[in-house]
Amino acid sequence: MCDDTTRPPTDDSQDGTGGAIHDEAHAERIAEFWDAARPSAGSISQGGAAGERSENVERPSAWAFGDSPGLADELLALVLGGRKTAAASLVVEFEDVADPVPAAGDLSIVLDGQGEPRALIRTTQVEIVPFAEVTAVHASLEGEGDRTVEAWRTEHERAWRGTLESLGREFDPSMLVVCERFTVLYSA
Repeated sequence: MCDDTTRPPTDDSQDGTGGAIHDEAHAERIAEFWDAARPSAGSISQGGAAGERSENVERPSAWAFGDSPGLADELLALVLGGRKTAAASLVVEFEDVADPVPAAGDLSIVLDGQGEPRALIRTTQVEIVPFAEVTAVHASLEGEGDRTVEAWRTEHERAWRGTLESLGREFDPSMLVVCERFTVLYSA
């Protein structure tokens, strides 16, 4: 299992599982989820000034963990169960789609493998480090497999080699990794 987080462009034209949001009913379900989750966002949120009321904050992007519907569901279960409180992505993945790297305070709507909204999370900490320097603590917080850094490196290298190949790049242990910690604010 590898989290290889999938984040769509910020215009919400993707559903986070690789498919386009092409029906209005799906977009409406995400909007309804945000309406229900918004009060859980508190008063300091992405898209707003410190102290701004949550009802004035724009809907955050919606995306899924993993690179397949099955993995999205597995990882979401770890998040909802409290075992997974961290994620990792390659910096080049954000650069490839011209998306900003996550920052502390950012909100996200996490989708399941079918693209349905299931959780609102807030990024609490972001650290960018070379792949070879990802810590055992971070690997454990990702909650996957046996939670060791050795297993984390093996699985993430395997997954990212495929991702990088599709971007016309090669894996290198010095590649920068976005190590993100988050907390669940709301779940459906």
